[in-house]
Amino acid sequence: MKWNLMATGLALALMSGVMSSTANADGCLKGAAVGGVAGHVAGHHGVLGAGAGCVIGHHEANKHARQQATQNQGSSSSAASNNGQSEPAR
Repeated sequence: MKWNLMATGLALALMSGVMSSTANADGCLKGAAVGGVAGHVAGHHGVLGAGAGCVIGHHEANKHARQQATQNQGSSSSAASNNGQSEPAR
């Protein structure tokens, strides 16, 4: 019983740390659902799995957002380099 209480406290601390750093929960809910199921199946550690899944899901969502921003920045800079320039006369 003591171990379950400690695992629950750790999971809540991890989730509150992630949630306090940003207002949005991108990836957290999806990761918590998957982690909770995986933790439950792996040995009745659903709460601990949900906490870890939330952290991992949030990290993956941030990584995806950075990749999207990099791709958008690259495509806009190539389009901006052609703006205002006429093609050379042939």
